Amino acid sequence: MGRIRILPDQVANKIAAGEVVERPASVVKELLENSLDAGATELRIEVESGGRRLIRIADDGCGMLRDDALLAFERHATSKLRDVKDLLSISTLGFRGEALPSIASVSRLLLETRSAEETTGTRIEIAGGKMLRCEEAALGGGTAITVRDLFYNVPARKKFLRTEPTELAHIASLVTHYSLAHPEKTFQLISGASELLYVTPVATLAERVYQVFGGRTLEDLVEIGDREKDLFMAQPSAPPSQAIAEYRAEPDEPPTRRFRLNGFFSRPQVQKANRNSVFIFVNGRLIRDRLLLHALSSAYHNLMPPAAYPFALLFLECDAEEVDVNVHPSKTEVRFRHGSFVHDFVRDTIRDRLMESRPAPSFSLAPHPTAGQAAAQLPYSEFSQMIENQAPDAASLVDAEPVPIGHIPVGTGETAPLETPLAPGEPPAPEFALRPTAGPSPRFDFSAPPLEVAPGPRPSGKLSRRLDAHGEFPPEAVPPPEMSLSVLSDLRPLGQIHESFIVAAGRDGLWIIDQHVAHERILFEQVLKQRAAGTVETQRLLMPMILTLTAEQQIDYARIADELRASGFETEPFGNRTIAVKSAPAAIGAADLEQILFEILEIAEGELRQRSLDDLRREISAGIACRAAIKINTHLDAAKMEWLLRALSETDCPMSCPHGRPIAMHYSTREILKAFHRM
Repeated sequence: MGRIRILPDQVANKIAAGEVVERPASVVKELLENSLDAGATELRIEVESGGRRLIRIADDGCGMLRDDALLAFERHATSKLRDVKDLLSISTLGFRGEALPSIASVSRLLLETRSAEETTGTRIEIAGGKMLRCEEAALGGGTAITVRDLFYNVPARKKFLRTEPTELAHIASLVTHYSLAHPEKTFQLISGASELLYVTPVATLAERVYQVFGGRTLEDLVEIGDREKDLFMAQPSAPPSQAIAEYRAEPDEPPTRRFRLNGFFSRPQVQKANRNSVFIFVNGRLIRDRLLLHALSSAYHNLMPPAAYPFALLFLECDAEEVDVNVHPSKTEVRFRHGSFVHDFVRDTIRDRLMESRPAPSFSLAPHPTAGQAAAQLPYSEFSQMIENQAPDAASLVDAEPVPIGHIPVGTGETAPLETPLAPGEPPAPEFALRPTAGPSPRFDFSAPPLEVAPGPRPSGKLSRRLDAHGEFPPEAVPPPEMSLSVLSDLRPLGQIHESFIVAAGRDGLWIIDQHVAHERILFEQVLKQRAAGTVETQRLLMPMILTLTAEQQIDYARIADELRASGFETEPFGNRTIAVKSAPAAIGAADLEQILFEILEIAEGELRQRSLDDLRREISAGIACRAAIKINTHLDAAKMEWLLRALSETDCPMSCPHGRPIAMHYSTREILKAFHRM
């Protein structure tokens, strides 16, 4: 008897369930995507015990006919595809036909559905992959799927589930971020007697971000807006005969592919310890993608430390032919036909918006959250780590469970408490809320008369304060808060702190500027522009400097010798594993020359194989700028401080130094008045 046999459907479905159904959040994801594909505008998700005991998703979509409802539980049965050509342009979230049979094989499932074409609905009950009953029922339009006792017949898989609060956090994160991708729909998430999320249809993405995250987070984000770019496809020189008529219809217009990017991203000063705060959607699909993550990191290059990550919600729209979503069983990975174009489009769009907005950091008066307060934030669960194409954090791999959610944002930006307390020994939840920032303001006008403060009658309104002998600061005199660093040239320097930080006054409060990193940003952009123009200023050494290299450094030196020459270093080999340095950039002192060259070689050794040549050029320029910049503990007179502020305001990115440290911090008038209980 042969050794090869055909697996029974029951076994095959359980194997497929191992790929598709990883945890309760996976079930919610598959059913939620089916509801969205069905055109649902209202989605209600109910869970119990973190989804272990119950998952129920009801929608008002198109529903299914009786025959379709029966076929839906057959493997690879789908209404989304007809032939192999459809795989080249998949525009739906679900299409494999594995979700329902896989889920039904490891749970007790009840399907209730009715199509508008039928007067009665259909109720189907399945347990462990076996159909128990199929009957007509009086149902409303749409579909409701109830999944009970997940993995009841696969105890080995059930043992690998985390605690109920952890599994609930995965579901909450998933539903929350799908609600962001569809602001025109209603999402309601209920756990037991608690309503964790309820958002109603809104007109804009900004309104949905406000519903989910609250106003403080929205103020700290930069909106991309609808940014579009067309990819012009090369016309074939000899089109096939069957396409000649179509090809000649518009001979003057080459075929194009349009890409659109929308969403929000945080200021460079908002820095996260991991990628759990980065969420990317492609054509409405929540995905993980190394290409887009790298594009996001590249946009913040020289604006944020390498080990820090931003908060980002990115929505990329493109033709279905441009992206292949059929590369992973759970449909969380994609592949682009023109990956380089997509990468550069995302990177350049985000970086351009950063340069346009020039967001200013501000001091936060709110204290750092305690462990209990941190538990009141919505944590980014391991599902978030999974979609980022990144292994879970070390804390999630040990026996201790990730922190359970204490509160989840609801529709008005408030929080709804959960019943489960924080378990002892569990690490605190990742920070979810961003720091507040300020809004735009007019240019400063120091010629305006001083504010007149005099006692008067008690003002009315909820912001009123009791007057004392010192008078009340008039509310109308408080300028609108500033948000852009474009106002740097209008600041009036007052002095220095420890001869390291410049204190400057503006119409809206105080500014503190780190003089070293400010000068570093100025020199960095100067070096880049001089290098691009081929006009780098150099100085010739009286005696060549001889440097001894290791064997690996010798190899790296040979690879980047041209880049060193273009950056102002004139070097040449000088014997075995030695080089002679004859000239260097004029801004670098002789004492720093040897150290900066070895730092550049360390960059080449560690990053040249992983990063682009342009990144290496920027790293070399950053090293030169850092060594040549004004140091801390250096006295500056008023003229030098004014020049520094004016030159900083003329840079493209005055937010951060090339290594990602913030340059200027803003303490607004409103914050000063609040600190002194004046408003």
